[in-house]
Amino acid sequence: MKTRNALVALGGGPSPVINASLFGVVDGCARTMESGGTLFAALHGVEGILTERFADLYAEDPAELSKLRHTPASGAIGTCRYKLQPDAQEDFSRIVDVLHAHDIGTFFYIGGNDSMDTAHKVEQLARSQGYDLTVMGIPKTIDNDLGDEARTLIDHTPGYGSVARYWAMLMQDVEEENRGMCVSEPVSVVQAMGRKSGFITAAARLADPERQTPMLLLFAESHTPMERVFDAVDDRLRRFGRCKIVVNEGFETGEDIGARVDGFGHTEYGASEISVAQQLVNALNRRGMPARGTATGQLPGVLQRATSVCRSPIDVEEAVQVARHAVEQAFLGVSGQMATILRDESAPAYRAYFDTVPLDVIANSERFLPPTWIAPDGMDVTDDFVAYARPLIGDAMSAIPLVNGLQDFARLRLQAVEARCPTYVPMNFRTS
Repeated sequence: MKTRNALVALGGGPSPVINASLFGVVDGCARTMESGGTLFAALHGVEGILTERFADLYAEDPAELSKLRHTPASGAIGTCRYKLQPDAQEDFSRIVDVLHAHDIGTFFYIGGNDSMDTAHKVEQLARSQGYDLTVMGIPKTIDNDLGDEARTLIDHTPGYGSVARYWAMLMQDVEEENRGMCVSEPVSVVQAMGRKSGFITAAARLADPERQTPMLLLFAESHTPMERVFDAVDDRLRRFGRCKIVVNEGFETGEDIGARVDGFGHTEYGASEISVAQQLVNALNRRGMPARGTATGQLPGVLQRATSVCRSPIDVEEAVQVARHAVEQAFLGVSGQMATILRDESAPAYRAYFDTVPLDVIANSERFLPPTWIAPDGMDVTDDFVAYARPLIGDAMSAIPLVNGLQDFARLRLQAVEARCPTYVPMNFRTS
């Protein structure tokens, strides 16, 4: 019996290891689909399904596909932030029509909270229409905000370990800069991504787990009043003559940032009229500080989710393995689930294992930095957080092949698959 085709798509923001999961799907399907069938990629996520833009990944050069393991961000096949609205029946019907036209029997969706919701909705609709479709979600988000705070659904998400390492290394660099320039620029403010969840901000503590340098972490979850922030900065300046601050992009200073929203309806801080970091810098400089010089601010922005050199080798390997697990489960007949990463708490050292959780449980889940991992003053993390996050960044640098001194990333041809359905304009793109 001929194996039906499979489809993989990416959803939401990129991560440094999202293509490692894509490689895991490619590799897993190549091992499993032995009696025929192919693996298509939907270009730019669910938008590619709606507009029927597919590429045959089995037509790609295997050498290029292997480079996906070390290629960051989402440039290989593209992603999107297209949210399927609950009443968008035309979009849902279109998706099933396109999948049916290309004989898609298995759908893998790599993404975060909203992407798992999309995968769940597609699986439900296919089932209601009697279409035989296996749907498996594969987790991805640098924010680490997918799941529950007790970590029973997922311990951590692929992408977080690499971004945690990025911040640990970045703050090592900021420490050297701040030490050298403190006589004129005593306060260095750096803004971390994560919306209202402070896991990325917390990762900055990994740069100095012994707390030997003056550093403050400002979490959205703490709701720390600005006056307390001012007092804490003044204290560090009097004691050390300098201070580093990592502020969560969702931290509230009491001023309007002119926020915009993305396609999923989330606040898009990178598109705001003014950053939280700049607000904090302005407030410190207006108020005055007990030290000569000024506060300065930096905004790494999307670089933290697209930088390859800081990828954690643990993160890369887990991104591949969780995707392979999704493929294995799908071809065992499991559907309506997301592959997940859990931690063996009984092991003497860090050890992850893989399982599945229902899409309807994980879809649109959201977690925040647990209160027990935030220090009593609200401006640092506890040692328990350090113990949780430290293994995720690994102990070695990830290998990155170079050609002529430049990183050798995957460059897929993405030869278009012939369309079989009428031209369609997604509902969110219609002007009338």
